[in-house]
Amino acid sequence: MTSTSIRALFDCAVAHGGGVGAFNVILLEHAEALVAGAEQAGAPVVLQISQNCVRYHGSLAPITLATQAVAEAAEVPAVVHLDHADDVELVHEAVALGVRSVMFDASALDYDANVAATREVVAFCHARGVAVEAELGEVGGKDGVHAPGVRTDPGEAAAYVAATGVDSLAVAVGTSHAMRTRDAVVDHALIAELRAQVPVPLVLHGSSGVPDAELTRAVENGMTKVNISTHLNAVFTDAVRQRLADDPQLVDPRKYVRAGRDAVAAETARLLGVLRAHDGAVTEL
Repeated sequence: MTSTSIRALFDCAVAHGGGVGAFNVILLEHAEALVAGAEQAGAPVVLQISQNCVRYHGSLAPITLATQAVAEAAEVPAVVHLDHADDVELVHEAVALGVRSVMFDASALDYDANVAATREVVAFCHARGVAVEAELGEVGGKDGVHAPGVRTDPGEAAAYVAATGVDSLAVAVGTSHAMRTRDAVVDHALIAELRAQVPVPLVLHGSSGVPDAELTRAVENGMTKVNISTHLNAVFTDAVRQRLADDPQLVDPRKYVRAGRDAVAAETARLLGVLRAHDGAVTEL
């Protein structure tokens, strides 16, 4: 399919009140599964490659080029996105490979340092037609993540966007990365306040811990991009474990990894339905 930009996905989602599903690629089979699920749902999808994924593979190019090939062959809009990169050189490498959407994560820095570092990355990326997501607040798998002090302040978020020029902003509203249970307590009032004050699309990280009804409500209250990784990893792993348990003599990875791929495709399609605008128009790009 003709490639599209993440800005186009956001614009369409915002116009129609829907959300954009963003899911992490770890193996090539994840990319294949995510696109298959998006095609089943008739919805666009964001294929995310994290800095941790790059460390696992030992380099950025192989998994990125393969994921780009899968995205380009998709029958729905599919965007490849560099996720949670705090290494500026990795951002530069991704851009050189043709990635047109990156998340630069300077949230571990203090506010002024975060602004300065992110502003430089935005200038570099915008000069090359690349969209930048950043993070303000603490969306971490960390003790205290649900405490009010680590959540994103709407006024500060608006000032941060103005100072950096980012295209989207990940905000802390009560979710946490790597949750295995779907019982996160989301601050919907804060989402609505952020949406009212922040002029760019909002991103919900740590969404694996959020139940379906709360995901839908978060989108309705103003979240645009919704990141889910751990939940789909659990789905993949459970399916592989079951396949191996069913046939202890199985040694061909294609036969058990396929089970994980198929399970992730089905769950991706279901999740995209949870995030879809009521009129379905978010898919019409």
